[in-house]
Amino acid sequence: MTAKRILMLVGDFGEDYEIMVPFQALQAVGHTVHAVCPDKKAGESIATAIHDFEGQQTYSEKRGHNFTLNATFAETRPEQYDALVIPGGRAPEYLRLNPAVLDMVRHFFKTNKPVAAICHGAQVLAAAKVLEGRKCSAYPACRPEVELGHGTYADIAITAAVTDGNLVTAPAWPAHPDWIAQFLQVLGTRITH
Repeated sequence: MTAKRILMLVGDFGEDYEIMVPFQALQAVGHTVHAVCPDKKAGESIATAIHDFEGQQTYSEKRGHNFTLNATFAETRPEQYDALVIPGGRAPEYLRLNPAVLDMVRHFFKTNKPVAAICHGAQVLAAAKVLEGRKCSAYPACRPEVELGHGTYADIAITAAVTDGNLVTAPAWPAHPDWIAQFLQVLGTRITH
């Protein structure tokens, strides 16, 4: 397996599990993952949020961890990366307002590099206008963004993921096993037992 260089776009109050789990899992199988946030440098941190499903009409939110960034956004060049990960949470709602973020996302689609987005990460994809003609899962409340972005919303189980070409998406962190497995397949990662 060739180790990949993976870019992860994060921000304050991104979902804790959706940042921490893929960040660590992708490194555990030998990939390099650089987590960046606009206006922040390597060594600085973001605050995460924990979203849980506790029986109310929507998820609850609690303060998560401080997540330390390991790369500087201003120095990031998407052409130096093989793949992109966009976690969910509340960060995508303001990350999608940053033109540099949207340009980075478009690079991965123009070059057909693997992209994994989960939960509210679809908001960034819709804002970048890369969903046209694609099947995309997301947290159900983001269905309108997927459809307004001319994508087809994949209404799947919260534990499932969907792959459409180079794009792997899922509704929320309970889908991590399927989402990460499908992303590893798109990356060409082979794990033997």
